[in-house]
Amino acid sequence: MTITENKAAGPVTPSRAELRWSPRLWGVLAVLCTVLFLDGLDVSMVGVALPSIGTDLGLSTTALQWIVNGYVLGYGGLLLLGGRTADLLGRRRVFLVALGVFTLASLIGGLVDDGGLLIASRFVKGLAAAFTAPTAMSILTTTFPEGPARNRALSIFTVFGASGYSSGLILGGVLTSLGWRWNFLVPVPLAVAALIAGYLLIKRDRPASGGGHDLLGAATLIAGMLLAVYTVVSAPDRGWLDPTTIGSLLLALALLAAFVFIENRVRHPLVRLGILRIGSIIRANASMAALMGSYVSFQFMMTLYLQDVRHWSPLRMALALLPAGLVVAFGSPFVGRLIDRYGTGPLIVAAMVSLSLGYVWFLATAGTQPRYLVTVLPAMLLLGGGFGFGFSAIMAQATDGIADSEQGLASGLVQSSGQVGTALILAVVTALVAGGAGGDDLTEFHPGINLVTGVAVAGLLLNLVPLLARRRPAQRV
Repeated sequence: MTITENKAAGPVTPSRAELRWSPRLWGVLAVLCTVLFLDGLDVSMVGVALPSIGTDLGLSTTALQWIVNGYVLGYGGLLLLGGRTADLLGRRRVFLVALGVFTLASLIGGLVDDGGLLIASRFVKGLAAAFTAPTAMSILTTTFPEGPARNRALSIFTVFGASGYSSGLILGGVLTSLGWRWNFLVPVPLAVAALIAGYLLIKRDRPASGGGHDLLGAATLIAGMLLAVYTVVSAPDRGWLDPTTIGSLLLALALLAAFVFIENRVRHPLVRLGILRIGSIIRANASMAALMGSYVSFQFMMTLYLQDVRHWSPLRMALALLPAGLVVAFGSPFVGRLIDRYGTGPLIVAAMVSLSLGYVWFLATAGTQPRYLVTVLPAMLLLGGGFGFGFSAIMAQATDGIADSEQGLASGLVQSSGQVGTALILAVVTALVAGGAGGDDLTEFHPGINLVTGVAVAGLLLNLVPLLARRRPAQRV
């Protein structure tokens, strides 16, 4: 629980020692932030470069989608296992090995001349990110104690993730004009520097003394998650009612059900399922799915609309969407203080209100030809506020009160929820938008925007109802 939620003991005033960090602590945080920055940078830069990659390598639209989906498949499919592996085998070891693989895959992606090899390198890169992302988060939450220090570190961590995504849009536009390969090669020196610094600065930790002897559980989890994500990202092309889609979805559900069955019966389960009985953890995971799924899907639609319908250049499009990233970058450093003062619950509600208002404002003012200053800019500012304040608060809630031995599991779980939620919502949005493709205005995107608005409002209600329920008895006293 956060400091403000410890009602029995009352508010705790952090000491100066807790707030003053050593150069080594700053160095560790810088390494973790660099990795998150590279992750955000990769996603946005590659998206901008897709048309150039397709022209150069002669790839079809379906093949181009797998340059993105290959990464999502590896990343979303193994995130939960990646977080738990860090708990069991040692965070430092897993982090460094995975970062090395991530660096090598990025280098190979910038050098290959074959579309199949490029997609394969993206899948491997996603697999590596599935280990670096939750491991970085668990290193942060075990390095910085729960309370003001951790909330402050989380807010800085979020800044770099948003900065990576927003700067990747612009940098991707610039680098693509020089050659799409630079989008893969430029991050390599940063990754190498982070690898060296991580080796020198991150303290060694011991693997868990018990647990993890669950090979059958690991096999069903990997197979079930990979098949589930693959089904979601391939369904728009194949069709949601296609027998292959239905069959693979049923098989994925069966594998995940088998995983749950196994975990309830083995002596040393890979994942302690009791963590899923904690109400705040469930809300945090559902909130992350709503936040990431709606935010990424809306940006996807804006990218298509501004480039394909309005015929804007990649750089102009990136600059149009940049205000959301700037709000996150400049607002996130203050989130830690707000969490200390108000707790995670009220802040998540405020973030979901801002997110929902952004979509509602866009729908209310856009019409068929939205104007940038009237519609797009205000919406992006509201969405940036919702994402910036919500992401840090949700991550804090997802890991608060969790033992150090399960921090990797908790962080991997919430990040998996964000990735799977994004894949699912984006797949449905893609199907809705494709169904009305060919127009010359915003009309074809309305069903998708309606969907993300509904998702955001559902995330708001999910957090607002229990918050009001907790406050009502207190008001009667």
